[in-house]
Amino acid sequence: MSAVMRYSTPAVVLHWLMALLIFAGFPLGIYMVDLPLSPDKLKLYSYHKWIGVSVFALVAVRLAWRLTYTPPPLPEGMAAWQRRASAIVHGLLYVLMIAIPLSGWLMSSAKGFQTVWFGVLPLPDLIGKDKALGELLAEVHKLLNFTLLALVILHVAAALKHHFIERQPFLQRMGWGRKERT
Repeated sequence: MSAVMRYSTPAVVLHWLMALLIFAGFPLGIYMVDLPLSPDKLKLYSYHKWIGVSVFALVAVRLAWRLTYTPPPLPEGMAAWQRRASAIVHGLLYVLMIAIPLSGWLMSSAKGFQTVWFGVLPLPDLIGKDKALGELLAEVHKLLNFTLLALVILHVAAALKHHFIERQPFLQRMGWGRKERT
């Protein structure tokens, strides 16, 4: 059996770290929105912002890595339309991993709530306080998040399909499972 072409260790670590942050931040955002105003709600908002800023910072690192290291090629037998779909979905995932934290930061700025990363690093407001704009940005943030959810579901479903149905080592490419010996 030939060796599995894997992503580099930094790429794998960044992928799974960002996945973990997104899988934590999305349900936290859904949960906290409808809570009554309280110290606990404000604490959850802080955690949600910390996650968002962390994703924003990590996507910059991830993009820098991606631009300097070539990912392993897709399997040769993969249909051309699947290759195009993969490239489009991955591109949209990157766009959303930038746009979502940015829209949240803009929304917080417009609503007059400063973002403080991990409670110690105050980030500058990106725009002035504007209640109407803040509400519009809240809707944009929500729409972008649900778009990300749909794309993540598609991404995971495609990886599982390729791995389990087509028997291509997609999960091993991203560090899941044992390494094949060469």
